[in-house]
Amino acid sequence: MTAPNTSEVSTWSSFAALRNPAFRWFTLAGTLWMMADNVEHVISYWVIHEQFNSPALGGYAVVSHWLPFLLGGVYLGALADRFDCRKLFLISMGIFMSVSLGWAYVFWAGIIQAWHAVLFLTIHGIAAAIFMPASQLIIHDIVGNAQLPSAVRLTATSRQVGLMLGPAVGGFFLLALGPALGMAVNALSYVPLIIWSLTQPYTGHGDVDNARRAGTIEWRPASVIETLRGAASNRTILAMLGVAGLTSLLVGNAHLAQMPAFAEGFAGTSDGLVYSTLLLAGAIGAILGGLVQETLPVLTPSPLKATTLASLWAAAMVMFSLAPTYGVALLALFVAGMLQISFMSMAQAIVQLEAPVGRRGRIMGVFNMAANGLRVGSGISVGFFGAVVGIHWSLAISAGLLAVALLPLVVGLLRQTPSPDLPS
Repeated sequence: MTAPNTSEVSTWSSFAALRNPAFRWFTLAGTLWMMADNVEHVISYWVIHEQFNSPALGGYAVVSHWLPFLLGGVYLGALADRFDCRKLFLISMGIFMSVSLGWAYVFWAGIIQAWHAVLFLTIHGIAAAIFMPASQLIIHDIVGNAQLPSAVRLTATSRQVGLMLGPAVGGFFLLALGPALGMAVNALSYVPLIIWSLTQPYTGHGDVDNARRAGTIEWRPASVIETLRGAASNRTILAMLGVAGLTSLLVGNAHLAQMPAFAEGFAGTSDGLVYSTLLLAGAIGAILGGLVQETLPVLTPSPLKATTLASLWAAAMVMFSLAPTYGVALLALFVAGMLQISFMSMAQAIVQLEAPVGRRGRIMGVFNMAANGLRVGSGISVGFFGAVVGIHWSLAISAGLLAVALLPLVVGLLRQTPSPDLPS
């Protein structure tokens, strides 16, 4: 694989990607998309918890959301390589809107059953898996190599803003509109990204000639294996896939689906305010972490930095899972949010810059399999295992295992000859 093209790299400049108008509007539309995504999660997780009170169903919420990334990551990345990414945006946004309206109907009609939750959560996961590699290629097309790390950080930060707005807006919808009307109104939040897709010229392939995009999409398992081998042949990419994969497999974001139960443990009863505040703590920490990383040149991406921050994140998750008080839990989630956005945005930028032109979507599909698809495992380790030993212990054990698993990778990177930081 080719090394990142550093010929375009300029001196450090904070918030460089925001100078591009198309990226600014994409960031705003993406923030609203993430807000809508999380409003849907907040409302649906709350109703599921109230209706079924099932940790196993909460675990399935994680599994169903991320399984499409695991099974289809490379194929959907190949679609992003082959087709206009704006069209993939329109498809995914249409699916998201349909799912929100589907939730609204079953809530309004009072007919919600477990199979409805299974169906909607699964379809929602498919839409996200279609969107993700297309969005990664689009931002690369908009800003180029020189500003890509900045664009990745800012995109991740803006989505954390959406994540933060999700609990606030979702909680307001629950209280003021009710679950059914709240879900219906939420569907409108996907419209700005549809408008962006219909009005912007970026396809995701500005640096790729048509000849390299003309190949057919191979749906054979062998093509997946070939892409995986190609990604693993680059040691830098392999290390970042290890960081993304281990963190997602063992912990991921499985605790979010169980947050109503964590909140109930601290409050002693179902409390929407405690639930929303726990979600907000992680989101606020992530926003601050993204802004700090974008501001300080010392936090330019490197494999060692990403791996070290991931190890510290695992420790923060252990702290949250065993927190003796509500205040300690909030602090742990805040720190975890800062650390997670830092190591994950570093890992994504490194992989994207190392990926060869023309196969970038496939390589990012592999990264999405690791960073998102393997969260299926965390749904089992935290959710399903939590039904047996309790969610506090299942999360603590999973995060502890993650810290141990990352240790050899940190040691190995420390022993390597230091390499220059990637473009900032």
